[in-house]
Amino acid sequence: MQRGFAPQEFEERLSRAQIMMAREGLDALLLTTEPDVRYFSGFLTRFWESPSRPWFLVVPAAGKPIAVIPSIGAALMEKTWIDDIRTWRAPDVDDDGVSLLANTLNDLGAKHVGTPTGHESHLRMPLGDWQKLQAALQGTVRDDARIVARLRAQKSEAEVAKIAHACAIAGRAFARVPEIASAGVPLSAVFRDFQRLCLEEGADWVPYLAGGAEKNGYADVISPASDTPLQLGDILMLDTGLVWDGYFCDFDRNFSMGEASSLVSAAHVKLIDAVEAAAGIARAGTTAAELFHAMDQIVTGGAGGSDAGRLGHGLGMQLTEGLSLIPQDHTVLRAGMVITLEPGIETENGKVLVHEEDILITEGTPRFLSPRSGPDMVQL
Repeated sequence: MQRGFAPQEFEERLSRAQIMMAREGLDALLLTTEPDVRYFSGFLTRFWESPSRPWFLVVPAAGKPIAVIPSIGAALMEKTWIDDIRTWRAPDVDDDGVSLLANTLNDLGAKHVGTPTGHESHLRMPLGDWQKLQAALQGTVRDDARIVARLRAQKSEAEVAKIAHACAIAGRAFARVPEIASAGVPLSAVFRDFQRLCLEEGADWVPYLAGGAEKNGYADVISPASDTPLQLGDILMLDTGLVWDGYFCDFDRNFSMGEASSLVSAAHVKLIDAVEAAAGIARAGTTAAELFHAMDQIVTGGAGGSDAGRLGHGLGMQLTEGLSLIPQDHTVLRAGMVITLEPGIETENGKVLVHEEDILITEGTPRFLSPRSGPDMVQL
């Protein structure tokens, strides 16, 4: 599996963006977050973990993007397709790239600058510097009309291949869970060992792993692992978002410690049925809300879901991105979208089971990117 993208991938992203910018009357896009910068540049680094330095990418109405970045990132940015790289020595407590960025936008004559301001967006620079930037600009900054979000939602074949590769890695790691999980093993040890399995199978890193292990289900699905040993009767759930070449998978699997109870077995079958119901209608033209209702009808009888809020979401360069499978989200699915189907069902006393798969939306039957699970839970 080849890493990175051919220059044509970025050229096509840029062309689509500039067509949309022209329709919205935008002279430039200003991007400040890791996935948005990477989407147009290919700049992949974990250095974003440090909040000390801001990073900027300007997408003009015509021509290639311009990187306005700390000098420490110049060598890596030069390996991308970007050739206009403007740097400053950072961190700079007096002027951390603000004047350089303002001059870049002003030199373009950008009167109308768009930046993502909608759901899931954030501004990755100090608010004080943001105020200084706005004061220094000859133009004004407004919402980007969801241009970036719309572009990122619809994946290219090359992007889908990376997500599918990440899913295959996780699938192999899940198949090895019997090697690391048995009665008496602390849940924390299972978590550590599962991350090791993911890395052994080819993951670049494992930024997300959650789960639980309790009898007949688990009380929540986001907790870090405790040191409590696994016991017969527990249901072990592992939910991973590992990364390969900058793209996530996100799916989980349930395992029974010993033979599962009839209650748990029936609940697990319902979860698989819910996934099948959603997959049966998941295609271009269907809405996110329709997928929610298809699953909710099976897991709650149409009661409207649980406190978890949603039954799936978009997936790609981030663990969760874009649409949510909730009754209020009427986003129309388009071919090329990658989403998760994630129904949950209550078992007893506030405990739940959750099952998740990753699928690619097409004009017809969706393609399962995660190795498809059957109705029978794996017994450890």
